Amino acid sequence: MSVSTEARELGLSILGLGTRYPPYTLDSRAVEELSKRYHPETPAMQKVLAINRFTGIDKRSSIGRPDHWLVNQPEPPTIAQLHDVFMSDGVPLAISASKEALAEAHITDVSQITHMVSATCTDSANPGYDHYVAKALGLSPFVEKTLLHGVGCSGGLAALRTAANLCLGHSTRGLPARILVVALEISTTLVRSELESIHSNQETRIGVCLFSDCASAVVVSNDIPFSPTEPLPPPVYSLLDWRHQTVPDTEQDLGFDTHPQGWKVVLSPRVPNLTASVLEPTYNSLMSGKKLPEGYGSPKDFDWAMHPGGATILTGAEKVLGIQPEHMRASYDTYVNHGNSSSATIFSVLNRLRGKEMDGVAPGGGGRGSWLWVVLLGRGSRWRCVC
Repeated sequence: MSVSTEARELGLSILGLGTRYPPYTLDSRAVEELSKRYHPETPAMQKVLAINRFTGIDKRSSIGRPDHWLVNQPEPPTIAQLHDVFMSDGVPLAISASKEALAEAHITDVSQITHMVSATCTDSANPGYDHYVAKALGLSPFVEKTLLHGVGCSGGLAALRTAANLCLGHSTRGLPARILVVALEISTTLVRSELESIHSNQETRIGVCLFSDCASAVVVSNDIPFSPTEPLPPPVYSLLDWRHQTVPDTEQDLGFDTHPQGWKVVLSPRVPNLTASVLEPTYNSLMSGKKLPEGYGSPKDFDWAMHPGGATILTGAEKVLGIQPEHMRASYDTYVNHGNSSSATIFSVLNRLRGKEMDGVAPGGGGRGSWLWVVLLGRGSRWRCVC
């Protein structure tokens, strides 16, 4: 996928990306296996298992198999046990993804990293996991670190938006900024807790069918070099603008509620329609006044990197925007082959989109070229940025 050298008014770029999925994959039989092992068949369980067979996900990336010790105890794991596994199995993924992003950004001297912005919704501790990632990477103790929590699936773009604003702050001071943005989610370990809620409360909870594990990272830069002899590498993506909108009265539709056995996913059937209802007006707002090259005006003129929260979210977006699955090919590819990894997913989609094999399935048989939309569904909100 080619990258434009025009319309970089903000001087903000993504210089490198990295994605790390864990070594194991789960198909639909994994949830059924654990369900039958620990719970009787009930109407609610049968309904969830039926949904599980038709999510459109071929496999979900996971830190373990269905026989992993954490999900094979008499009771669902405690939040302390979940934290231990997050640290032992998740943090190494975040370190690897970060190293990949730093390498592509041509940052061999990590003292050039000025800030670190991280996100997760599947762990909570002090110090946060970002401290251990920074320590493993050898980042300076003077690096300004920010850890976002409680943002859910929108955490990746919330972190990117935060990094962009930090970059602009450094630009006004005439200082170079190189910001490492990291998102890490370990969701599959919550399976026993979710199954327990389905059984005990007879609720239709579909989070157990969708979520997976992943770490991803990007390096965000302003256009100020550290020295005249060290020019900036070419950008992977250029950040042009963004919008943030909170959809009123949607707290009950998306969430991640704290529980002694981890976090409980809140995902209502209204989410696809809520998403579709805000796409077109937000698109029009962001495009207003933009000076893009001729031929870039309607949604179908762009590639779309949309957070794959679920199959009906993607198909609903296609309908309201008048686009085809090929426009969101990287979102579908990520969803089918890895599932929904919450905040870490959007950077994985961006990484996947630039692959040459993605150009081969683009509208017209070739990539749209330089311009794309990034769309994310978050807790009670929607995030948009155009790159």
